[in-house]
Amino acid sequence: MVQELDLKTKPLDVPSAIYQRRSIKTFKPDPISPELLKQLVELTVAAPSSFNIQDWRIILVQDEAQRAALAAASWNQKQVVEAPVTFVFAADVAAGEQDLTPIFHKALETGAWNEKTVEYFKNSIPQFQTGLGDKRREYAIKDAIIAATHLVLAAESLGLSTCFMNGWIEEKVKEVIGVAENPDIAIAVLVPVGYAAEPRRDPGRLPLSYNVFVDRVGNPYNG
Repeated sequence: MVQELDLKTKPLDVPSAIYQRRSIKTFKPDPISPELLKQLVELTVAAPSSFNIQDWRIILVQDEAQRAALAAASWNQKQVVEAPVTFVFAADVAAGEQDLTPIFHKALETGAWNEKTVEYFKNSIPQFQTGLGDKRREYAIKDAIIAATHLVLAAESLGLSTCFMNGWIEEKVKEVIGVAENPDIAIAVLVPVGYAAEPRRDPGRLPLSYNVFVDRVGNPYNG
């Protein structure tokens, strides 16, 4: 029986979604409704990004042949084939050099930015991007990862499950999504999304004093 989440169902609150979420490696074949998928996409792209340039490029891999090709580019990890959709988070290193007029117009329309702010950003974004030099790729990937985090928490809150994937071959993934010849596109992370076919088990966390510190490493935070 196909599972479908009633969009009128109250989603989990953010703390509950964070505490409940686990990486799921086995998915049911049940499809995600177009309405629910759109909601996931909208919540994902609500993520912040440097200067709001929204430099992620998100590819929803749903076609069966595409999923098989993506799995092959990911060391044949089965969750890509099993999940009804895998979000491929790519990062556009050259996003800050593109026409950002739509972003400026929207910010003015909503009142988030005034004319002075827009003019500041028009000058600052190119300068900032140039100043990053070889780190532009790193910064773009960071923005894509932030958006991916939005996705996994939104999915959990809406009754779906996810799995961050860091086991793939970038050149092959780029071939699958059609950007093999574009040096400005970097692959940040892959996230299969669907209905869990396995229980959520908590593997536990280290005591806070192991890896959380106050002011400097070596001064443990004890809560």
